[in-house]
Amino acid sequence: MNINASLFIQMVVFFLGAWICMKYIWPPLINAIENRQKKIAEGLRAADLGQNALAEATQKQQAIEAEARAQAMTIVADGEKRGQSIVEQAKSQAEVEAARIVQAAKDEAAQEMQRAKEALRDQVAQLAVAGAEQILKREINADLHKELLDQLKAKL
Repeated sequence: MNINASLFIQMVVFFLGAWICMKYIWPPLINAIENRQKKIAEGLRAADLGQNALAEATQKQQAIEAEARAQAMTIVADGEKRGQSIVEQAKSQAEVEAARIVQAAKDEAAQEMQRAKEALRDQVAQLAVAGAEQILKREINADLHKELLDQLKAKL
């Protein structure tokens, strides 16, 4: 065989193989590569969106936490204020009750003193009558001298 014919046949086979590759093999391969590139680009875009959404969610979560802390602090402060007002109210009620009890005790003591004075007056009057009776050695009628005894009580 001749070298020229061999080169010519090899060229024909080469161009025929190149044409077949370009017509039937190359386009599906390029399509597969382009589809894979699109999927990768979409995945990267989705990952970026996910990171952005995560950052936004983290910011929202921090804002919600700060708001919840502020509300908790407000509730605690209100509770403390209410507790203090309840204590103050209880103190004022206790003071009023103590004053009432003291006043009642003073009134009762005054009444007891008045009763004791009355009893003492009666006893002094009876002693005076008994003393006068013994001095005079006669019996004094209490009904007749009631006015005199009342005057004596009033002086004592």
